[in-house]
Amino acid sequence: MPFKAPVQAKCPKCSKSVYAAEERLAGGHKWHKGCFKCDLCNKMLDSTNAAEHQNHLYCKNCHGRKFGPKGYGFGGGAGALSMDTGEQFGNKEAEMSNRPTAATGAGGTTSGPGPHCPRCKRTVYDAERAIGSATPWHKSCFNCNMCHKTIDSTTMAEYQGELYCKNCYVKNFGPTGIL
Repeated sequence: MPFKAPVQAKCPKCSKSVYAAEERLAGGHKWHKGCFKCDLCNKMLDSTNAAEHQNHLYCKNCHGRKFGPKGYGFGGGAGALSMDTGEQFGNKEAEMSNRPTAATGAGGTTSGPGPHCPRCKRTVYDAERAIGSATPWHKSCFNCNMCHKTIDSTTMAEYQGELYCKNCYVKNFGPTGIL
């Protein structure tokens, strides 16, 4: 019986033979070590962060953004509420139309149930609510109205329904000429 050499696997990315010393496995395919990177962000992958989709490799983050569920709160990973459209990863705005953008603000509606953010007038859901004020604010809106620095409960001051950092508050509304 004649010896038959095993059929050499071909890398789905470059279509060249993959030898055992350089192989990486994902989705039932063998890939070259140099080809084993995300098709969108070009990040080198390993077995813990690789996701294969129709003979293309993606890191789990890009795969989730491109093929995962659409809608507010999906695709940001680990419970993050992302307002990122993912366009830098190859997603088109039409594919991502269910997600709010920075232009529409968090919450996505001015007529939704529950409290509304004083700054953007959109619904504030519990997961996106800033902590530190009795009034519900989005985390993204919870910044100084003048200098736009991010503030928290220890660095904020409220004046006529708006938020200010303590420095801007003192400069604009604090006592003058006293001391």
